[in-house]
Amino acid sequence: MIDLRTVPGSWRRWPVTVRDLPVALLLALASVVPALRDHGTQLGDLPGRPFDALTVLVIALECLPLAVRRRWPALCLALVSVGFALDQLRAYHTVAGSALAIALMSAGAHLQRRRRTTMVLGSAAYVALAVALDRQGATEGVAGFATFYLLLILAWGVGAWLRQTRAVEAERRRHVALTARAAERTRIASELHDIVTHHVTAMVVQAEAARYLTAAPERLDTTLTAITETGRRAITDLRHLLDLLNPDHSTDPRTPAVGELHALVAQTRQAGQPVEFTEDGSPAETTGGAEVAAYRVVQEALTNALKYAHGSRTTVHLHHGERETTVQVSTEGSGSYSGGPGGSGRGLAGLRERVGVLGGEFSAGRHADGSFVVHARIPTGSPS
Repeated sequence: MIDLRTVPGSWRRWPVTVRDLPVALLLALASVVPALRDHGTQLGDLPGRPFDALTVLVIALECLPLAVRRRWPALCLALVSVGFALDQLRAYHTVAGSALAIALMSAGAHLQRRRRTTMVLGSAAYVALAVALDRQGATEGVAGFATFYLLLILAWGVGAWLRQTRAVEAERRRHVALTARAAERTRIASELHDIVTHHVTAMVVQAEAARYLTAAPERLDTTLTAITETGRRAITDLRHLLDLLNPDHSTDPRTPAVGELHALVAQTRQAGQPVEFTEDGSPAETTGGAEVAAYRVVQEALTNALKYAHGSRTTVHLHHGERETTVQVSTEGSGSYSGGPGGSGRGLAGLRERVGVLGGEFSAGRHADGSFVVHARIPTGSPS
């Protein structure tokens, strides 16, 4: 059985000439129906003439060019205009005369070049047709010819309006695509910053500590093992991030979960940072982007603690509420978070933007007791 839902898609895949041909054939068939004779356009109001052999050529000139009305709109309009002129001069008054309005709308919508020239030539041809009809005894009069000309202008105007509407829609889609592309680049840059900064910072701190452990082989081996594990985790996270750029990737890119915070805290402890981690409540079934945002807040805060207050006591508190997740990371010590080796200044700003997009609140600053506190309130259920 044929799935009717696939018919529109299959039809759009056909060439445009094939898709426009049915309109031309239907109009041509309607023109030879006996009941519709003398019910077509009658410009000049000349006495009707019975159909003869030339009528077939006139109908063909008026109808068949509609098959190329979108591919070659100028050619279509020219042929249909010739057929329409013969139709009126011979007083056949066929239904095929309606093709002129369709050709005008198509030209107004799809003609790309020499639009003004086409309008001038078309107007001149219409004046010549009106004069010829008047000489044959037409009773239309100037008012009648002028009214019909305004109707032709209206048909062209409808096509021009459709053309302008398509151009506006295309520009809107282009703008949306550029905005989405910029947002995606910003998101990937933020993820890359979070991953590289944290892992590399931990490796640098561990490598610095290894210099002073040459006399303690066991501790040196533990430190070097931690550096190796950190490097492997960095490579794994980078591979998952690069999946975002792979259009052939069939699975969803991996995003960190709140449950991985224990591994993140353990990694930071291996780098020599004393971290206390507490968690209240349980994550909601649907957290949206809140889960990733909470992970990134803790990751960035621990990275800054390693860089600017290495060895200082750090406390991580995570609270899962019914409608929001609260994260607070406090680091003791006098280290400066405003700068440091390798600091780009984009980490905290990126977190503020990430949390703000989800409708939450973010703050980072030094308290009166000298500790540096990062606090984030993230609504759950927000779209990621």
